[in-house]
Amino acid sequence: MLVIGGSAKIYLYREKVDMRKSFEGLSEAVELEYPHQLLTGSLFTFLNKKGDRMKILYWDHDGLVIWYKRLEQGTFASKMSGQIDKRSFLMLLEGVTPKRLQKRWNSL
Repeated sequence: MLVIGGSAKIYLYREKVDMRKSFEGLSEAVELEYPHQLLTGSLFTFLNKKGDRMKILYWDHDGLVIWYKRLEQGTFASKMSGQIDKRSFLMLLEGVTPKRLQKRWNSL
């Protein structure tokens, strides 16, 4: 089960990734793109070229964990990259593609 803490940062890797990569390959990609963030508890999300597979790499205080999801139909619709908020991440996981997001309040 994937649990997302309230203070966890979520990053969506900008390049498409070969899903054969495991801990070492994904860790190297994280260190190159987001230096010194690997062991902070942040979630690093990777999509494959076809967009039907997702891997999430994160540190759970005593080791690295990979969470993997393969869609039977459709693709993950993602036009964003970099740091994303929890709501955008959950919509990405569920396959929701909003036409417009409107916040109820401004967070400062």
